[in-house]
Amino acid sequence: MATRSTAPCIGVLAVQGDVREHVRTLTALGAEAITVRRPEEVDRIDGLVIPGGESTVMDKLVRAFDLQEPLRKRIADGMPAYGSCAGMIMLADRIADATSDQQTLGGLDVTVRRNAFGRQVDSFEQNLEYAWLDPAHEGTVHAVFIRAPWVEEAGAGVDVLARVREGAAAGRIVAVRQGNLMATSFHPEVLGGDRRIHAEFVSIVRAHRR
Repeated sequence: MATRSTAPCIGVLAVQGDVREHVRTLTALGAEAITVRRPEEVDRIDGLVIPGGESTVMDKLVRAFDLQEPLRKRIADGMPAYGSCAGMIMLADRIADATSDQQTLGGLDVTVRRNAFGRQVDSFEQNLEYAWLDPAHEGTVHAVFIRAPWVEEAGAGVDVLARVREGAAAGRIVAVRQGNLMATSFHPEVLGGDRRIHAEFVSIVRAHRR
């Protein structure tokens, strides 16, 4: 019988969006990172990252590639998942301004609003106070918001990890966790050097594998 690898296998949904940056970061943290495009690949993974991109396109491609049901089942069964930007929308149970046929994978008891901060030209950066799971990761996180969503409502079982600190959107929720699911409105993968959010997700996946 083959010995199970000590490295968690984390899939990055690769139908659309900024896939390579997540693969690179997860690999640097010691995970086995694979791209997920086919239903049979869903069975291989211990956790899933859903990248930023265009949530409506991502939803359509997930259904076209027959990934929706296997991913929904794995998430409902407790598989850890992390979504950044559009990934947050894909993990949300509810979308405040969904298109008429838009669907999600669900799992997070939140209502999100797409493109809540405005268009591409309204993209901005800000240092945020973050509720780290690991005390070793203390300190603010430099968040990059690009056509980002925010969380309008969070259920009682959802932990708020970060809010916008200043400006017109001050107080808006931009990072959450519920059990094995985690999501951020912003893109930690674009910063390159700061891997703390991905490291926390890898820790969640490792703990779930035990």
